[in-house]
Amino acid sequence: MTALSMTPSSGNANPLDLMEQIVGNYEWAFDRRSSAEMAAEAPGKWCDYGLYFAWSHELSAMHFTCAFDLKTPQENRRSLHELLTLANERLWIGHFGMDQETGMPLYRHAVLLRGAHGASVESLEDMVSIAIAECERFYPAFQLVLWGGKTASEAIDMAMLDCAGEA
Repeated sequence: MTALSMTPSSGNANPLDLMEQIVGNYEWAFDRRSSAEMAAEAPGKWCDYGLYFAWSHELSAMHFTCAFDLKTPQENRRSLHELLTLANERLWIGHFGMDQETGMPLYRHAVLLRGAHGASVESLEDMVSIAIAECERFYPAFQLVLWGGKTASEAIDMAMLDCAGEA
């Protein structure tokens, strides 16, 4: 993602206004559900990711979720929870969780903006870029646990291998 030439939001401005411009610039499908909610879809290497943004003016905070298009069978949820724990140990920003109803893995992050001069294009782009990069990095591990019959520790070890050289 590259920074756009936009004016950053100021004071208590709604950062979803700026996020709407960013998502529109990437030509991703989005739906501004209200002044406090926005949903978008971002393409990835492994799947499309459902992005959800919620702004709380009272808290001066924006909550962000990046959902995998990946359902978890009930019998695999314990293994997935173990994998989420192992993946979270490797994250600097945000965390992985699971939607309890669908079993869908989610990446979550919240940004506090109280006292800030508003959200910047760069910080919002970074937030989305980091989320998608982390989802892409761990997607193979999720597949290995859910459909490959691997344990969480086996899957995380396999997914974290760094390839050297060229094929």
